[in-house]
Parts: sequence; C-alpha cells; structure tokens
Amino acid sequence: MTTLQPPAAATRPPARPSAKRDRRSWTGWGFIGPFAVVFAFVFLAPIAYSIYLSLFRDQLIGGNHFVGLDNYKQAFQDAQFWSSLERVSLFLVIQVPIMLGIALFVALALDSGRLFGRDFFRISIFLPYAVPAVVATLMWGFMYGTQFGLVGDINSAFDVTLPDPLSAHLVLASIGNIVTWEFVGYNMLIFYSALRVIPTSLYEAAEIDGAGQFRVITAIKLPAIRGALVIATIFSIIGSFQLFNEPSILRPLARNAITTDYTPNFYTYSLSFNGQQHNYSAAVAIIMGLITMIIAYVVQLRGMRKGA
Repeated sequence: MTTLQPPAAATRPPARPSAKRDRRSWTGWGFIGPFAVVFAFVFLAPIAYSIYLSLFRDQLIGGNHFVGLDNYKQAFQDAQFWSSLERVSLFLVIQVPIMLGIALFVALALDSGRLFGRDFFRISIFLPYAVPAVVATLMWGFMYGTQFGLVGDINSAFDVTLPDPLSAHLVLASIGNIVTWEFVGYNMLIFYSALRVIPTSLYEAAEIDGAGQFRVITAIKLPAIRGALVIATIFSIIGSFQLFNEPSILRPLARNAITTDYTPNFYTYSLSFNGQQHNYSAAVAIIMGLITMIIAYVVQLRGMRKGA
C-alpha cells in the first residue's frame, strides 16, 4: 500500500522576513523622528529642567544646594500663591461658563439658517481672536481709563461718575470682559464646525416626528457636539490658569489693584525675573501644571462619559 506524502512546500519552514520588510518597518519612525526630536527639545526638556531646578535652592553661602521637596513645601504654605490660585479659580468659575455660553448661543444661531447675514456675523465675531492679546489689552485698558479713556469721556460728557473698571473690586471682571471678547469667536468656530458635520438625516427624522427647534437643539445638536464642548472647556480651563498677559499689561494702569502675585503665572514671573528666585518659581510652576492637568483630566473624563 502506497502512503501519500505531503507536498514539499507544506513542510517548508516559514520564510524569514526580508531585509526590505525590515527597512519598511523603520519608515514610520523616519517620518515621526523629526517631530519627536523637536518635541523632546521644546516640551520634554524644559519640563525636566524645571523639575531639576525645583529641587535646588540658591543660598548666600555655598551657592546652589539640593533641598529636595522643600520648595514645594514652601509653596503649599505660601499665602500669596494660594491667594493667586483662588483668584484665577474664581475667574474660571465665572468667566468660562459665560464665554462658552455666548459662543454656543452664537454658533447655534449661525447654524439655524435663520440669521440674516450669517457669513458677516461669523467673520465679525471671530475677528477679535485675530487681534493679538497685547493689542487687545492695551485697547481695552485705554477704554477703561477714567482720566483719559472712554469711561472718563463719558463721565465728562454726561457729568456722571461711572465705577472705575480698574479698581480693586472690578479689575478681575474687567479682565474677564477682555478675555471673553478675545475668545468668544474662537470657541464659536469650534462649536459651529462641530454643528456643520451633524448628519442631515437626524434633522429629517426630527422633522418627521414633529420636533420643534428647542427639542432639536437639546436632543440632537448638543449631544452631537459634546466632544467639542469638552475640548473648548479644557482649553478654557488651561487658559484661565495661565492668565498672564492681561494683568501684566494692565498693571501700570491699576497698580493698587493688580499686584505681582495677582495670578499664579504672574507670581512665578515676578519670582523669577524680579526676585531672582528661579528655583522656587520653578516649583510653583510645576505645582500649577499638575493642578491644571488634574482638573482638565477630570473634566475630560466627566464630559466624555457615556450618559453624561
């Protein structure tokens, strides 16, 4: 009886990957390599150096000494740091919802198709974002002036005394107004772009069901752009904790209201460049980075959770 033998090809060991395939596997690294190098130098290296600085302290005798976490302990006991953090937290809680609410309302109005001159309004509302923050702050600072600006002209023209926008009680609200004016258009564009990619079939189904405009907004539009809302919120949180340009530029006009520790970023800047406390300012910056990262991460988890 003859036994059938399997074909020779079937018993052959698997072929070894060719050198050409090995070269292909490195092609992707060749594309991302330049970015990885730049990312390491402009992002990772500064963070690593800041952490390194925060572990030392420059002393009068002996120079720079390793102190471990002493700078961080000092920051947690620093009343000026906590005061600045409390101030930007208040700014975040009040200004961010107002700004995002206005941006969402404008985006919904533009997307409704019932607004006359939609393209004009879209460009007009976005235009302030194209103005540099320094120029915008100087412009608003001039209008806020009670001696030389718009507020002062109104007081003189109508013989009234309007509240000073740069007083200690109102300067934070004045800064919030500047930031809102600057970034409403930016957030509006994020929301409007997300609204434009919603499938039209959802609107057709809602029309068949007899849903009104308010129902369409709450049941279709808002859930569909939840990702955009979360992204805009995270960007706004980061921007609030990084508040620096507006108070630093307005300070010459409101020295009694805006101190060098008005915001955490302004405080770290003053510590480093005015007080020559580079090590301690690095520790404060690292703490603020961690706080911002944690809050942004919590917002992302909460916002993107199913059923949220």
